[in-house]
Amino acid sequence: MKKLHLLQLILLFCLFSACSPKTVLNQGTGMLPTIKDGDKLLMDENIVELKRGDIIAFLYPRDTSKWYIKRIIGLPGETVEVRTGKIYVNGQILDEPYLDESFNQQIVSFPPKIIGENSYFVLGDNRDNSSDSRYWGSVSKDLIKAKYYTTYSSSNKK
Repeated sequence: MKKLHLLQLILLFCLFSACSPKTVLNQGTGMLPTIKDGDKLLMDENIVELKRGDIIAFLYPRDTSKWYIKRIIGLPGETVEVRTGKIYVNGQILDEPYLDESFNQQIVSFPPKIIGENSYFVLGDNRDNSSDSRYWGSVSKDLIKAKYYTTYSSSNKK
């Protein structure tokens, strides 16, 4: 058991020396099942690159005193559309292996939206219970403050 703790400390030391870490307590269920309410997350504030599938922490565009955590779905200049619950990016269906069908029962649609320059279209993994770009638009790059690295303490909540 002590060897495991030592290994964890060594890994954390290597991580801290390689990035600008930020610890975050997740509050909410919008990212289920990937991230649970009460999970403690390690985020990297030294963002070098953002790509589709990255989980990010950002300031909520309508109230920058609030932090949100969501997954990047669409990149600057791309067109995102939802047809009968499926995401299409530039006309191609997006493969989303991280989704759990039990958190995505609602069959919604919305017309194509072109993502602006330096903006990102973000969604929660729990589409049935997520306030995200479908409702309030894309996130400007300057509001993105950190990128998810790992969960270092998982909640017992579901």
